[in-house]
Amino acid sequence: MEANAGLIAGSHNRNELVVIRDVNDGPKPLSHVNGLICNICGDDVGLTVDGELFVACFECGFPVCRPCFEYERKEGNQSCPQCKSRYNRQKGSPRVPGDDEEDDTDDLENEFAFEMDHLDKQHVTDAMLHGHMSYGGTYDHNLPHHMRAHQIPQFPLLTDGTTVAEELADDTHAIVQPPPMSGGKRVHPLPYIESNLPVQARPMDPTKDLAAYGYGSVAWKERVDSWKMRQEKMMTEGGHHHKGGDHDGGDNGPDLPIMDESRQPLSRKVPIPSARINPYRMLIVLRLVVLAFFFRYRILNPVEGAYGLWITSVICEIWFAISWILDQFPKWLPINRETYLDRLSLRYEKEGEPSQLEHVDVFVSTVDPMKEPPIVTANTILSILAVDYPVDKVSCYLSDDGAAMLTFECLSETSEFARKWVPFCKKFSIEPRAPEMYFAQKIDYLKDKVQPTFVKERRAMKREYEEFKVRVNALVAKAQKVPEEGWTMQDGTPWPGNNTRDHPGMIQVFLGHSGGHDTDGNELPRLVYVSREKRPGFNHHKKAGAMNALVRVSAVLTNAPYFLNLDCDHYINNSKALREAMCFMMDPTVGKKVCYVQFPQRFDGIDRNDRYANHNTVFFDINLKGLDGIQGPVYVGTGCVFRRQALYGYEPKLKEKANKSAGSGCPSWCCGKRKKDKKKKSKFSRKKTAPTRSDSSIPIFSLEDIEEGTDGMDEEKSLVSTKNYEKRFGQSPVFVASTLLEHGGVHHSASAGSLLKEAIHVISCGYEDKTEWGKEIGWIYGSVTEDILTGFKMHCRGWRSIYCMPHRPAFKGSAPINLSDRLNQVLRWALGSVEISLSRHCPLWYGYGGRLKCLERLAYINTTIYPLTSLPLVAYCVLPAVCLLTGKFIIPTISNLDSLFFISLFISIFATGILEMRWSGVGVDEWWRNEQFWVIGGVSAHLFALFQGLLKVFAGIDTNFTVTSKQGEDADFGELYTLKWTSLLIPPTTILIFNLVGVVAGISDAINNGYQSWGPLFGKLFFAFWVIVHLYPFLKGLMGRQNRTPTIVIVWSILLASIFSLLWVRINPFLSRSNGPNLVECGLSC
Repeated sequence: MEANAGLIAGSHNRNELVVIRDVNDGPKPLSHVNGLICNICGDDVGLTVDGELFVACFECGFPVCRPCFEYERKEGNQSCPQCKSRYNRQKGSPRVPGDDEEDDTDDLENEFAFEMDHLDKQHVTDAMLHGHMSYGGTYDHNLPHHMRAHQIPQFPLLTDGTTVAEELADDTHAIVQPPPMSGGKRVHPLPYIESNLPVQARPMDPTKDLAAYGYGSVAWKERVDSWKMRQEKMMTEGGHHHKGGDHDGGDNGPDLPIMDESRQPLSRKVPIPSARINPYRMLIVLRLVVLAFFFRYRILNPVEGAYGLWITSVICEIWFAISWILDQFPKWLPINRETYLDRLSLRYEKEGEPSQLEHVDVFVSTVDPMKEPPIVTANTILSILAVDYPVDKVSCYLSDDGAAMLTFECLSETSEFARKWVPFCKKFSIEPRAPEMYFAQKIDYLKDKVQPTFVKERRAMKREYEEFKVRVNALVAKAQKVPEEGWTMQDGTPWPGNNTRDHPGMIQVFLGHSGGHDTDGNELPRLVYVSREKRPGFNHHKKAGAMNALVRVSAVLTNAPYFLNLDCDHYINNSKALREAMCFMMDPTVGKKVCYVQFPQRFDGIDRNDRYANHNTVFFDINLKGLDGIQGPVYVGTGCVFRRQALYGYEPKLKEKANKSAGSGCPSWCCGKRKKDKKKKSKFSRKKTAPTRSDSSIPIFSLEDIEEGTDGMDEEKSLVSTKNYEKRFGQSPVFVASTLLEHGGVHHSASAGSLLKEAIHVISCGYEDKTEWGKEIGWIYGSVTEDILTGFKMHCRGWRSIYCMPHRPAFKGSAPINLSDRLNQVLRWALGSVEISLSRHCPLWYGYGGRLKCLERLAYINTTIYPLTSLPLVAYCVLPAVCLLTGKFIIPTISNLDSLFFISLFISIFATGILEMRWSGVGVDEWWRNEQFWVIGGVSAHLFALFQGLLKVFAGIDTNFTVTSKQGEDADFGELYTLKWTSLLIPPTTILIFNLVGVVAGISDAINNGYQSWGPLFGKLFFAFWVIVHLYPFLKGLMGRQNRTPTIVIVWSILLASIFSLLWVRINPFLSRSNGPNLVECGLSC
């Protein structure tokens, strides 16, 4: 597709399509190969001597070329790989044992054409290493689907996929290779005959040694025995040792047939050491026992005279225990993972051959360029374009949901600067590849740099980037004041998006393979600007709708089988991030079950102390690790690589097998042992037009349906008719056809003009009407946190997700360090959880009978109902002040034996936290900041989200979606000390003041009543100080910047001043004391 061919704007509903700016040369048609492909060696099937297409099997027509056909007849099982019917002798074929007597004359010249003597060893080795090993079990992605489905392994594979690379003498070979044929290198492995099938007699040349056929060869038996011993040894070691060597031939050629390298693991699980995880598990069980005794005492010992306080505290404590169980047990099976990038390159990027890595589309979404600065978005785009991945396999799509001309112009500037920035990054292998962050690093940038020109070119590039920033800043300054007539483009055309709520869809290809070249003449990844159509009266579904539009437009233009979604402020910090994800997605053993690979979120620009827990380390380094050991982490909205087919509603190809949970500490009912169904649930229901609550776990499509072939898509044999597909995916035949391609790709015959017109169609505002988009397909609608809901639906279908934590963080972004902005962000997350918990997708009742595992369900339940904890938390934070002011307490006077319950509970709480930090590596300060902000957010944002969600669901009062500000912060974190008043600050401020007043009142009351009242006071004071200490970061935010006096000094000054003032009033040193009347002298009648 041409780059810079012009902005395509149009509306499918209005039948409008406009090309703004001149269109240069037309699209270059892609070449393609005509004819059928042999499904064994990958070459053309070829023609017969009569000029007709060669057909090997007259029963099913399975495409096989003439040399493979002859080899199967002479050395194989003489049957068709698909229908298993015996091959008939054809004209020009030599006779083999078992042929029927035929009337035609024998072709004596070709009777013994396949002579095995004088075989070129070097050529055989090269042929065996040929990339098209489809007949050995590796699927050729270039084949059509109806051919790819029948690639069945014909010989047994190594358990771990490694090959035996030691030399084997020619006289000990049991496999005879055919000579090289015209038309390319061929691979003819030894057929693997199942034990239940009759074994055909094998013809032998009496002039040859029997060892050549594997009979009576002692050397061959010894080689097989030694291979078995090495294989068993590798299995005991985990199969993670990789044997290198030259696989291109020569003396290092393999001594056995090349085994399928796809069995070599690209990643592995690294379990937590038993010495760390087992004490943690035992303590969890022990804590449950302590909780049982604690609640027994609390319920059986009410507080006389304070029943209201007692029952309130008991209810709150029971809810806290339930919340802890929901949060704790999904962390029962935490794991780590390792990836092998060298194996990925060895397998899919062979020297001298085109890269076989899968295509990846990258989605970046933005809305408001004033809240999401264009320079931040530009850095994200530049880091994507410079990623360490084949350029012809990466496409970047920017969704501008605000239709801002500022974003469009800045993207144009970014595409021009990328021509200089990308070659600089790849030449010197710099990290990170976002220029703003690279040049801001305070490290030795000369480390590991050996090129003498690096310093000179770095200085020049830094100057180029500064000039680029000046141009972007000029565009931002110009956009501050919008002209009355609206914006106009350089050619005088009015900007189609002047009305952000009523504008056509817009697409602009800035960089592409036909025009996107850098300064060194190398190709650049494709860069596409997309702004979906918006019209009044349509529900556009905010970010979820924008992401679904990107899914469709990318499917029409590039249709990569995988895509990565990023927020505009999350740049690629590790240039090998896509390769890290492909180690899981392209792994032939686990990749087929993976719907997405989630990376942890890391942030720049956070204050050193992380006052408001912006890093969220406990969630990313503890909770998600635990979920990775069950069914995978939840989707967190960004930094996630998806399998496109999983978002289309397909189910994974799962093999029913016994659930081996021995040694894992997880019973079958927790780990989700699957039962064998009598009928496959992968079939599409023709009667239902939309899945109901009862069939929530039944996917609407199955990947197995695709692999059954698309050649039978007629009305009688197809499982899903074209009409039903259009009801699901929409009225776009091009897009519907793309959904059937499991490995992606677009039709070579499609022209650029037709694809762009279809792309405008799929982003029209009414395209999703009466379809399954947002219901079962794509990002799911119904919540502002569409990420949780989307991942939940995929897990219900049986997919699993992977948590990838490379040593160098894959992505980094910005987070709001201001208190008000941080609370608003937490409010939006909590509101989305409330919406899910009140919808039909609530994990409490959705997805039963499917493949969602028990512990995974507990994690989703905790993710959706945690805002409910705000009610008991607010009550529990108010109780200390009430107790101090009224002189009552929530606990009766306890004996020494009863006090053991409380002491054991507190010890178990602290010990659990310590052991959790021990196995996860999270620091004490990070863990404590998380505990503090859990209380701050619980009594403010979570409380407001609960009431807003109830109003939205039951009263229809919607709340506006607020975009989190992503402004860059100064060096002194000035935004950290800025107080932006919001109603979210009222509840925690009230609780804080209430407890401070209670502390003063309690101490004054103890002074007033004497020493006997100090004992009960300590319990109440401990309770109140627990609340104050947790709200301390919030109090610092209220105080703002204190240049000289620390906040803690001010707090203690106020507290101590109040106490001493009351004490001063109690003592009354300057007033004389009156003794009162003398009752002894006066008597009662005085």
